[in-house]
Amino acid sequence: MQTQRKKIGVDTGGTFTDIVMHTNDSLFTHKVLSTPQNPAHAVIQGVGEILHKHDTNPEEVEIVHGSTVATNALLERRGARIALVTTKGFEDVLEIGRQSRPNLYDFFVERPAPLVPAERRFGISERTLHTGEIQIEIETDALDALATQLAALELDAIAICFLFAYVNPKNEQIVAEYLSSRKPEIPVSCSHEVLPEYREYARFSTTVANAYIRPTLERHLSTLIASKQFPKSFRLMLSNGGSVSGRIFQRSSQAENLLTRSQRSSQAENLPYRSESAGIRTVLSGPAGGVLGAFEIAKTAGYNQIITFDMGGTSTDVSLCNNGISLTTESTISGLPIKVPLIDIHTVGAGGGSIASVDTGGALRVGPESAGANPGPICYGNNGEAITVTDANLFLGRIAATQFLGGAMSLDTHKPGAYIEKFASHLGIPPLQAADGILKVANAAMERAIKVISVERGYDTRDFTLVSFGGAGGLHAAFMAENLGIGTVLIPPNGGLLSAYGMLFADVIKDYSQTVLWQLEKSSNEEFAKALDAGFDALLIRAETEMKTEGFTPDQLKVNCSLDMRYAGQSYELNIPYHSIGKEVQTLVDRFHAAHAQRFGYARTDAPAEVVNLRLTAIGETDKPPIQPTPLVSDTDTSEARISQTPVIFENASLSTDFYRREMLRPGNRIVGPAIVTEFSATTVIPANFFAVVDAYQNLILTKK
Repeated sequence: MQTQRKKIGVDTGGTFTDIVMHTNDSLFTHKVLSTPQNPAHAVIQGVGEILHKHDTNPEEVEIVHGSTVATNALLERRGARIALVTTKGFEDVLEIGRQSRPNLYDFFVERPAPLVPAERRFGISERTLHTGEIQIEIETDALDALATQLAALELDAIAICFLFAYVNPKNEQIVAEYLSSRKPEIPVSCSHEVLPEYREYARFSTTVANAYIRPTLERHLSTLIASKQFPKSFRLMLSNGGSVSGRIFQRSSQAENLLTRSQRSSQAENLPYRSESAGIRTVLSGPAGGVLGAFEIAKTAGYNQIITFDMGGTSTDVSLCNNGISLTTESTISGLPIKVPLIDIHTVGAGGGSIASVDTGGALRVGPESAGANPGPICYGNNGEAITVTDANLFLGRIAATQFLGGAMSLDTHKPGAYIEKFASHLGIPPLQAADGILKVANAAMERAIKVISVERGYDTRDFTLVSFGGAGGLHAAFMAENLGIGTVLIPPNGGLLSAYGMLFADVIKDYSQTVLWQLEKSSNEEFAKALDAGFDALLIRAETEMKTEGFTPDQLKVNCSLDMRYAGQSYELNIPYHSIGKEVQTLVDRFHAAHAQRFGYARTDAPAEVVNLRLTAIGETDKPPIQPTPLVSDTDTSEARISQTPVIFENASLSTDFYRREMLRPGNRIVGPAIVTEFSATTVIPANFFAVVDAYQNLILTKK
């Protein structure tokens, strides 16, 4: 365990930047508007304000920072100007992509443009065979010509992706070292460092994406490091639910530059978590913090099967946790396949700031466009003119305008009404029906997202608890649960800041992988067991070496091993946990058959099985804030927490509704709907057919009457 110190979790979102500080068994929260033009400014402002408010020295604090910088760079195509160097004849792998097409019968579909246009993709004469044998060596003249071409392009970064570099990286190392010696200020991303796995399109795409976001991420972190009020000890949240030291994103020191890339590789000091490869592993770091925090809170409260529902300002993220956090190595962001381990999160463009519109056919649409932080929803008073989900909730009376952000920000209740009336007139329906329709359309999009991760994968939503958080989650959670047949909704305290809070639970986690492509029937049990031991030992050496730099000795590490397996001829794999099986290969095969039957409904027991990749995860545990229960009160009177009684619109009917201040509620309190509970970072709507109970951990547990 690392030495305990004060910790701050920071989540940079599209609308707000959330800050949570744990110190001396106390939890403090803060929230500031994001600064999209430079997200680091909001981070520095928010951290500085919470430190000043609670008289805390920055040197006493460790930051765990989740950022949307990498994600936004991909989504908005605002990353670096990069070039791709690849095996001659394979310059168009990024353009060709995969054979599968998501819109097979759409004649007008437009595929996302590659991150590297054709004029910046260069082939060089080299060839490594699938065995690792180098058939064509790289000549010095070819390197000189390549360097001359690249020098004329004013590049920010370079990606190098050669065929079969995951088996033998020598040619990639030669080119990387040569280009770095000519232009050391230009970062180079190599595929054998970013993703040492087979399937060239996924490997090329992931490596190029890493190069594309790396300069932007490094600039963001450099701004933070340069600030005098920002703590020097910080870790960056990763998409796999872990974190790594922010030091790895600082450019190599002079001492490190004295080592060639191949020398560093042989010392196992740089794979895969130097800055060359770590950037792409941050693409979903903010949502990952939310899932981590939601699972920790739900598990403590006695709920192990949950669906997390994180509704923020610009999007909604959902994840299914069946007695554990679900991970995946297959993800697509803005049409780009990203093949690194990350929490299995599905995202849709529906959030509190999502804009309502009418399409050419006269149908009501909500999102994916968002009003963002500036101008934001109309009710923010920043000259916004686009109606959002937040405006609709306020118009229906479901948000207390004077209690927003604990009263620190007052909402305009008049201006949204005029815009909604005009919008309703265009639709030809009453304003209240239009506002309610906006919410129902948004709910439908989010319900579809939950079905993707549950029903479409063989899970019954009725077996799960919906854990709702994010600034807008509590406004919609009960309606979502009712439509999905979910019987219980858990709303944690400080739900609007749960992603930041969840980062305080992040261990130091690093993932390692290696493609092997072993057919089990072609080797004896003993040979296969020896090969497995040797493969995992090599990954473990890399893990132990790197984790030493994070402050963990080998005996402090928790190590999880797994295998990607498939039937011979399949083009997809399933990840199977690996525990020591001795020489009994059949035990491993049986586990694979069972997993295949659970996921796809059948198992081909007569077909040979293959091991495609070895995976190892190294975990160094960190100190975490305690989640302590509080004794339940015998007096269930909630009058002290009641703020007011105000009419609120439900299904076009005005119902007298009690408003409560959440911080005044005590464990054991029971609230009967219709009711609305306000807190600093979020609002929870309890419909007329629901009631809520405050549990021992201050969670609101919503249940249908």
